[in-house]
Formats: sequence, structure tokens, C-alpha cells
Amino acid sequence: MAKVLVTGSAGFIGGYVVEELLSRGYQVVGLDNYSKYGPVTRSYDSHPGYRFVEGDARDVDLVSELLDGCEHFIAGAAMIGGISYFHAYAYDLLATNERIMASSCDAAIKAYQAGTLKKMTYLSSSMVFESTTHWPSKEGDERQVPPPLSSYGFQKLAVEYYAKAAWDQYKLPYTIVRPFNCVGVGEGRALGEVEVLSGNVKLAMSHVVPDLVQKIVKGQDPLHILGSGEQVRHYTYGGDLAKGIITAVEHEKAFNEDFNISTAESTTVLELAEVIWRKIKGPDVPLRVVSDDPYEYDVQKRVPDVSKAKQILGYEATTSLDKMLDEVIPWVTEAVKEGQL
Repeated sequence: MAKVLVTGSAGFIGGYVVEELLSRGYQVVGLDNYSKYGPVTRSYDSHPGYRFVEGDARDVDLVSELLDGCEHFIAGAAMIGGISYFHAYAYDLLATNERIMASSCDAAIKAYQAGTLKKMTYLSSSMVFESTTHWPSKEGDERQVPPPLSSYGFQKLAVEYYAKAAWDQYKLPYTIVRPFNCVGVGEGRALGEVEVLSGNVKLAMSHVVPDLVQKIVKGQDPLHILGSGEQVRHYTYGGDLAKGIITAVEHEKAFNEDFNISTAESTTVLELAEVIWRKIKGPDVPLRVVSDDPYEYDVQKRVPDVSKAKQILGYEATTSLDKMLDEVIPWVTEAVKEGQL
């Protein structure tokens, strides 16, 4: 099978992507500098098809070396975090991610010109639709609606411009994928994450599913949420995202195309809180909620149009929220017990 370079391979989505690639028989080279969580271990670390390199995706020479013999490059390396992260590291997110993206493209262009690399797949974000005023957001809207207000959203939009510019000038084929609200296991306390007090619980992720689970497990009552709780999200299982990303890598009709990779199911934060509360507390303990002041860039509605991925790639994210939570809740509960969260 083909050889693939995955940058950001030790990250949250990256872990699911590597696992899926290996299950499909690919040879995988993973690159990560452990800046997000520190050193992590994965079930596939000793897999004969996997080689991990600790290093910086901003190092063009290193990325070029690792691309040797690779047919595909999944560019996932980035500074990324929850909503508190967007605010605490507004400049670093922009500056660091721009340097990562430019270096990745520099290396990919050379590999493509050498005749080995077939395509580069870019991980963008649902945040490119941050400023939209109509839903669902379909592919192409990102160039029609106002640009994102957050530096993170703006930089992710820039990722898509890199993809198209590298094609325009150097004919480097691309696919852009936009994951929506990844849910899964393996996301721990991020290094350098600013701790935020939410009621009586300190959080260091600011991702809504693990944060809600953590607060309930630690006994918070009433439960604190950001804003009104009417914010709409599409919570998508990490394994489903990985399948969508790799389907986009493989599919011949994905060349020079972009895809929203997401479940079709809308869920409000209040609905999510209710489901998690019932799974942990049972049917008889009443849920009481306190609304805390939201962050400036707390997008109220993020709803994707997923028809393009279904029609062109034959892809659908099918894992239910119920099933995701049955996996995530025990994992977060155990992490809390062990003092990891």
C-alpha cells in the first residue's frame, strides 16, 4: 500500500487518522513535536507499518525528508485548542500555524515536483464559517460570507487559500477537509492551556463534551455552561472523521475539492448537557443549569451541509451522539479519578 505522511499525528484527530490509515494497510509516517499534550502513547506505536518522528512541522528540510516516498501528505499539524485557547493565544495561533502551513507547502511542492507526492490533504475547520448568517453552511460559502473574526478561524481560512494558491502556481493537487466538533477519547489536559474557572471546577480544555463530563463527575450542581446553552453544534465521532478524511484522500473525485466532514445531527449545548447528566446521574436527579458569560468568539450556530461528501465520496458520519458519549464518559471519568483532568 501507499506511504502517507501525517503531521500532527499525536493530536486528537491525528490519532484517529493514523489508526484508520493503518487499518487500511497504509505505511504511515507520523510527525509531531508533542507541543499539545506532551509525550503520548498510542495502541499502534509498535505497529510495523508505523514510524513516528518527534520534530517540528516548521522544519522544511525535515518535512521534505519525511515525504520521501510518500504518495500522500495529510497536513494536520497546528496549534489548536478550545475556546479559551483562541483568546489566550490569539497571536501565537496565527503566527505559528502560518509558519507550519508555509513550511508544509514548501516541502510538498518539492515532493510533487520530484514526482513522488500525488496530493496534499489539508485539515481546515468548521471555523471558516464563523461569521456566516445563514445555515446550513455549504462548501463555497467560506468565500461568500464575511471572514472569521477570531485569529484561529481566519488562519484556517488561510489554510484553504494556501491549498488553492499552491495549485494555481505549482499545480500541487489538493483536497480540503473541514472536521466539525470532534468527539472521542484521548484528549487530555493541554500543555500551556489556560485554566478557566467554571463554577467550582477548573478546566484546561474548553471543549464542551469532556468539560461537561468532567464537571458532572466532579459533582458540580448546578451545572455551569457558557452562554444560554442554545448554541448549536454537530458533534462528530473521531473515528467517523478519520474515515471521512481518508476517503477524501483516496477518492479520485476529491482532487481539488473541499468537503465538510460531519454528522448531519444538530444538538444544542443544553440538549447535550441533559443527555450527559442523565447518563451519569440517572433519571431522577434534576438538572439545574447556570449560564456563565460566553467568550467573544463563542459561535452560536455551526451547522454544515453534508450533502457534497455524501454525493461525491459516498461518505456519511453515522455514529450517534449516544454511542459517542458511552465511550467518552467512562474515559473522562477514569481520567478524573487518576488526576489527569
